[in-house]
Amino acid sequence: MPATSLADWLRSVSDEALATLLRNRRDLATPPPADAGVLATRAGTPGSIARACEDLDTFTLAVLEALLVADADTEPTTRDHLGELLGRQPGPALDRLRARALAWGEDGALRVAPALREVLGSFPAGVGASAPALAAADRAELDGLLEQVGADERALLGKLADGPPVGRTRDAAAEVPLAEAGTPVQRLLARGLLLRRDAETVELPREVAIALRGGRLFTAETLDEPELPITAHERTTVDEAGAGEAMELLRRMESLLLAWSAQPPPVLKSGGLGVRELRRLARDLEVPEPTATLLVELAAGAGLVADSAAGTPEWVPTTLTDSWLASPPAQRWATLAQAWLDLPRLPGLAGQRDAKDKPLVPLAEELRRPQAPVGRRRVLNVLAELPAGAGVDSVEALVRVLAWRAPRRGGRLRDEVVRQTMAEGTALGLVAHGALCTATGALLADDRPGAVEAMVEALPTPVDHILVQADNTVVAPGPLEPDLAAEVAGVAEVESAGHATVYRVTETSVRRALDTGRTAAELHELFATRSATPVPQSLTYLIDDVARRHGRLRGGAAGSFLRCDDEVLVAEVLNSAAAREVELRRIAPTVLISPFPLAEVLDELRKVGFAPAAEGPDGRVMDLRPAGRRIPPNAPRSRPVTTEQAGISQEQLTAVLAHLRAGDRAASSRRGSVTRLPGGGGADTSATLALLSRATREQREVWIGLVDSHGTASQRVVTPVRVGGGVLEGADSERYPLHRITSAALVED
Repeated sequence: MPATSLADWLRSVSDEALATLLRNRRDLATPPPADAGVLATRAGTPGSIARACEDLDTFTLAVLEALLVADADTEPTTRDHLGELLGRQPGPALDRLRARALAWGEDGALRVAPALREVLGSFPAGVGASAPALAAADRAELDGLLEQVGADERALLGKLADGPPVGRTRDAAAEVPLAEAGTPVQRLLARGLLLRRDAETVELPREVAIALRGGRLFTAETLDEPELPITAHERTTVDEAGAGEAMELLRRMESLLLAWSAQPPPVLKSGGLGVRELRRLARDLEVPEPTATLLVELAAGAGLVADSAAGTPEWVPTTLTDSWLASPPAQRWATLAQAWLDLPRLPGLAGQRDAKDKPLVPLAEELRRPQAPVGRRRVLNVLAELPAGAGVDSVEALVRVLAWRAPRRGGRLRDEVVRQTMAEGTALGLVAHGALCTATGALLADDRPGAVEAMVEALPTPVDHILVQADNTVVAPGPLEPDLAAEVAGVAEVESAGHATVYRVTETSVRRALDTGRTAAELHELFATRSATPVPQSLTYLIDDVARRHGRLRGGAAGSFLRCDDEVLVAEVLNSAAAREVELRRIAPTVLISPFPLAEVLDELRKVGFAPAAEGPDGRVMDLRPAGRRIPPNAPRSRPVTTEQAGISQEQLTAVLAHLRAGDRAASSRRGSVTRLPGGGGADTSATLALLSRATREQREVWIGLVDSHGTASQRVVTPVRVGGGVLEGADSERYPLHRITSAALVED
């Protein structure tokens, strides 16, 4: 870009617009360079312009492309010309482009930012270069030429008019007159309706493409935002449906954590969770593999599981698991929902193939996408714009709307992120019936207490009773109160889960309850007081029968010991196969000992039909079941930045703008407002110091030439406030080493 036009551009854009463009530069995290001209060129590089275009909608991008079609990167164009190309006035879209310094100038002299053509491609709006002969012709002449072409020629023109406007053909090699042309390409070349780029490439002229499109660059359907069909629902209906999914999420997450506490899965050498372990988890939880993947990623994202990283690495629940399990349901849901919103990963990619045709697995590094939180919030924010309770009828319609609003955002995964967000949000209870739940809206507003309160209101009221059936099954007609749920889970096994959970009481489950210290009387009281139906006699007999045999054998640690008042039973144990397995021996008529741990001894005895109980130092029954492994959670990760802008502080941005404006003033001063005094500047250091001292006393602006540590020359216009200590200090608080000042001159008032 010529220096004069660069300076004109700097003066034409506001500080706010230039700041917007500069924020999109990824390489401004360090202090700005000294040369304002170089910095301005960097600010208009393809990288920064591409970033500035990322969240522009289709119509605003169409305005940009129309500016390029009008060659506004080389010659000014007018707003009316834009209106002709678009078929409508650019309206606020042009103001947005000016605010971002992507376009500037008055309505009669519009220009576009440098390097924009490189960002939007060689063929903006899908049209080719201009043909001077056709550009000079009026519309009637061009229409007359098009009427003369045959059907095959028009079909070829139509295909090129749809874009891209170039094609490869051997017919382009021969340059023949119209009378001798034998192919559609040769006839179109002879008529001037195609341009020959080389021996094998032809290009459709811009004027022909626009004429074939009806005088406009784009169709009206392209420029209008697609409709988003919605259906109104009652807010309570949406919230209750979301709460139901949230309850299922919590139940499955609890099952995952308990399973991995007992048997942590290994970490793959390349990181992540193996396909076999994922399938086993999906089978145990009775969910599809994508749902199991989401649960695994959520557990890791919330810090509930982590890589043990010691010995044989395993995915082990952390110490946060116990506090999470003890929290109320709404709090547990909020933890998982917040973790998903901030998760810098895309769980939906699991199962796909990488470049080496290897499957992507959960928790692998390949699933990391730092912009995933931004993509999720972008989708949910669209739902938040709808009326309360209104939901989208089609996810694909939502995909089209978001693609229209930001076609350059998200890359190849842009549409897939929308689909994954809707599917995962529904599974987490953040979205229901295509609408945003009340609790989700509070989370998006960073109001976690409000989200928890909204979820508490949406969740069904816990029930305080159960229904005991004649076949020893126990039905929970809804979510049980926490204490009741713990008591039932301790004495029964889940047979089917859901909104109405079905448990079954078995001999094993009753023995498990007795192992924890419960008595038969306490179990009878539980069912008698909490069951809304009569307790069947079969359940009473089952509890009494197991309790009668339970605990007759008592074991302790010796290794371990067994004691029993019944010497006949002791002899029976000694003669069993289990006695040989755990090396039992009698040390008293009623006492046996073993070198094996007590838990192993009791397990072997139970396998052969005995019902021993563990005994603690005080003689009471104790529970030997392992609580599961725990490891410290990973260090808390800072929440990802979901802002649309890149990381540059306000102080750095202010310094950048100051440098730009200083360079602009220096360029203007150098063209005619600099007065060189005798002896000032050059290689005469004493004269330079004298000139700078005079400028300091008189508070005069001075033009200085600099060479930085890399040998790059630049210029500045500064107002000196102090000269000394080998440094020139300006009124803008900038400091310039005197040994790097190569020349100086006063600027005329």
